[in-house]
Amino acid sequence: MGQSLVNNYIHLIFSTKNHFPFIKSPYEKELHAYLGGVCKELECQPLKVGGYADHIHILCMLSKKIALMKLMEEVKSHSSKWIKTKDKALSKFYWQDGYGAFSVNPTEVGKVIDYIENQHEHHKTKSFRDEYRAFLKKYNVEYDERYVWE
Repeated sequence: MGQSLVNNYIHLIFSTKNHFPFIKSPYEKELHAYLGGVCKELECQPLKVGGYADHIHILCMLSKKIALMKLMEEVKSHSSKWIKTKDKALSKFYWQDGYGAFSVNPTEVGKVIDYIENQHEHHKTKSFRDEYRAFLKKYNVEYDERYVWE
C-alpha cells in the first residue's frame, strides 16, 4: 500500500493543576481558540474545543505525523506559557500532569461536539471528577483513584 491513510478522532480531556478554576471570562474563549490553534499547527485539525473553569475538552483529528503524547506536551506547554502572559492573576497557572484521550467513532462526532459545547450547562449538576470517572468507566479504563487527580 503506497499511502498512509489515517482517520483518528480523539477526545482529549485534561484539567488545571489541583482543579483550580482558572479558566474564566474574559480568557476562556480566547484560551479555547489558542488551544485549537496549537492543534492546527501540529496538523491535528480541531473540531471543537471547550470546557469549564477547571478543565478542557478537545475533539481533534490526530495527525499521522505526531504521537499523542507529543500533541499533549505541545498543547499544554504552549497554552500554559501563553495564558500566564494574559493576567498577573494567572501567573500560577499550570495544567495537571496527566490527561485522558479517548477514540471517537466517526458516527459519534456530532454527539461529542454537542457534549463539549454544553459544558457550562453540564457542570451545573456534575463535577469534573464525576464526569471524568464516567469517561473512564465508559471506555473501560483501569485507574488508581490515588493518582488520577494529580
